[in-house]
Amino acid sequence: MFEAVEELIGEHADLEKQLADPAVHADQANARRLNKRYAELTPIVSTYRAWRQTGEDIETARELGADDPEFAAEVKELDKERGELTERLRLLLVPRDPSDDKDVILEVKAGEGGEESALFAGDLLRMYLRYAERVGWKTEILDANESDLGGYKDVQVAVKAKASHEPGQGVWARLKYEGGVHRVQRVPATESQGRIHTSAAGVLVTPEAEDVEVEIGPNDLRIDVYRSSGPGGQSVNTTDSAVRITHLPTGLVVSCQNEKSQLQNKESAMRILRSRLLAAAQEEAEREASDARRSQVRTVDRSERIRTYNFPENRISDHRVGFKAYNLDQVLDGDLDAMIQACVDADSAAKLAAAGDAS
Repeated sequence: MFEAVEELIGEHADLEKQLADPAVHADQANARRLNKRYAELTPIVSTYRAWRQTGEDIETARELGADDPEFAAEVKELDKERGELTERLRLLLVPRDPSDDKDVILEVKAGEGGEESALFAGDLLRMYLRYAERVGWKTEILDANESDLGGYKDVQVAVKAKASHEPGQGVWARLKYEGGVHRVQRVPATESQGRIHTSAAGVLVTPEAEDVEVEIGPNDLRIDVYRSSGPGGQSVNTTDSAVRITHLPTGLVVSCQNEKSQLQNKESAMRILRSRLLAAAQEEAEREASDARRSQVRTVDRSERIRTYNFPENRISDHRVGFKAYNLDQVLDGDLDAMIQACVDADSAAKLAAAGDAS
């Protein structure tokens, strides 16, 4: 592990020299790439230096402790601190998901449960919008298909981070664990007998692709336009502004009708399509890779039912990592950090175990 750190320290020092050269910044794309890598390596370098310094402090305290009990007492505390730094360094050296810094397209879709499921999908949407607001991310609703009672049959949202952020704090790094089936247990607004019902909504999170990442040929698309419609099917305008794009090689279909402009709907649909194609390509690559090289562990498989929201008990449960808390009201108001961190920690532990098995 420490041989790898020494190599990274050398790379960090080289990057520092390059970034100090004004000529490097003439190429903005290259400068951004260098800055990104420098930011990734900085926590590793600073933690390693603290680890080495603590080791020297322990040796000094042991030497002085032979004559002074106060120094001898310090050794125990320093040993504990060094152990914590060792664990932090191991986690920092876990191979990172290359998409962690990407923004995302988040989709929420009503599932089994009819109108109640659509209302729950609306609750999930508001939860993610509130979480984004808490952490300072920008959100943009790309398309939405509302239900008669004010829920959502399906909705797509672009979530974008600030210009700069700490490594591991990007939108995909935090929200990638949200993909899957979310189950709710509560008395629906449509229930007259006060009985608890179970319904579900699906969440799909994909990293938003740059134009250069996904190649779409001019003959790969079929674009259809049609008239937008609102809840209940009534026409909401008199022009064919809604857009449906079919990616012929894969059969993927994306529709957008949220904007009054056909051009804006087309641009939104293309953003969603690119993100889905990128996600499909990454999933195919992961299937071909060994378990030790996967960027996500099985516990975050989108096909699994991942979470239950129990309203009578005010309980939230994540079935993948065994997380359970009784603050459902706060979670639905955007307080997702503890639950997401439990998934991050489980993912890191699985990757460390896989790295240990491979070595």
